Amino acid sequence: MLEETYAHSPIRKMFNQADVYGVGFDPERVSRKKVRLGIIGAGGVAVSKHWPAIKRLQTIWEPVEVVAFARRDERAGRAIAETWGGRWYKDYGRMLKEEHLDAVLILSPNDRHTEHAIACIEKGLPALIEKPFSLSLVDGLKVCRLAEERNVPLMAVANKRYSPPYRRAKRFLDEGVVRHPVMFAGKFNLDYDYVVHLLEAGTIHLFDLARFFMGDVATLHAVGVNKFRANKRLYPFDNVKITFEFASGAVGQLFSSGTALSLKPWERVEIYGEKPWLADEDQWELLLYDSEQNGTRSWRPIVPNTLMFDEEFGGFMGLIENFLQVVHGAERPLVTGWDGLRAYELDVATLIAFKRRATVELPLEPAEADAERKAIVDYSRSVSWE
Repeated sequence: MLEETYAHSPIRKMFNQADVYGVGFDPERVSRKKVRLGIIGAGGVAVSKHWPAIKRLQTIWEPVEVVAFARRDERAGRAIAETWGGRWYKDYGRMLKEEHLDAVLILSPNDRHTEHAIACIEKGLPALIEKPFSLSLVDGLKVCRLAEERNVPLMAVANKRYSPPYRRAKRFLDEGVVRHPVMFAGKFNLDYDYVVHLLEAGTIHLFDLARFFMGDVATLHAVGVNKFRANKRLYPFDNVKITFEFASGAVGQLFSSGTALSLKPWERVEIYGEKPWLADEDQWELLLYDSEQNGTRSWRPIVPNTLMFDEEFGGFMGLIENFLQVVHGAERPLVTGWDGLRAYELDVATLIAFKRRATVELPLEPAEADAERKAIVDYSRSVSWE
């Protein structure tokens, strides 16, 4: 079995220490100072992804506690407190004022991320912000600069960077297993009826991975079609093809569909270099094609039914553990607020390139790009696409 990505992985414990459940006493973790977390916006993402990841970290001896959370709805807030623990607040400002917190997860509605981030930074509280980082490049820039001025750690949710297959792929690039990466290809399907933001809700993950593996994007072009249900998507397209040129000179493309089935599978990433190349199949299996003579090398998590959980393989455990270690000052963030802003910038650039029918250069001018994006989205909302 290839070496595990995480130093404290439950899978490593299972094989090396005969710890089937991955919960054997971990003195290194226990020695860490407990981090007291607050959560702003305890909605579906909080209770389905972040809270389970925190609970899983607790079972493997990570000293972390959600001591308080803010959610406007009282009935839901009290039910969450009963189920998950922590004190419920209707007003996040009161929570920040009254609680002794070490850091905050901002999992609130997208249009309030900036407000909540500024409130945390002004109190000196490290913050981890859900995607999209902001719905305004101007506001996102303000948040990142404020965090730097105040020397407050700021991270963005880019959980796929922490998913074991993607972490291994990045290591193969860093170690030269795949030399001189020159082309990136990815695809993402998001045919869920309740999702109206094709780029912000799903494709933004692939935007971030493109930057994670290949570096900054220099130019972007997008073409798309609006054939099926764009009236529900708030976008001028329901299927889109995006091409990049990276600052390094490498090239790339993404396909994103708001109408194709999402579970058949929904995601694929390929990275091409000099001879060897990589493919990640649906965030589950990593394939390395490194020889014409030898067979394909593959890595897939060896997981017994006792360890089947999305918290680790979806990347949320690694994301939150990295955030906790950043709070301790023991690690650097694998994903920063700037990374979250740049991923969102590619979202905006896609809309602008599609509308202009032209290639756009990056970075965008924030105020002009915000205004152009707003005009595109407002138009899409006003038109009947039936």
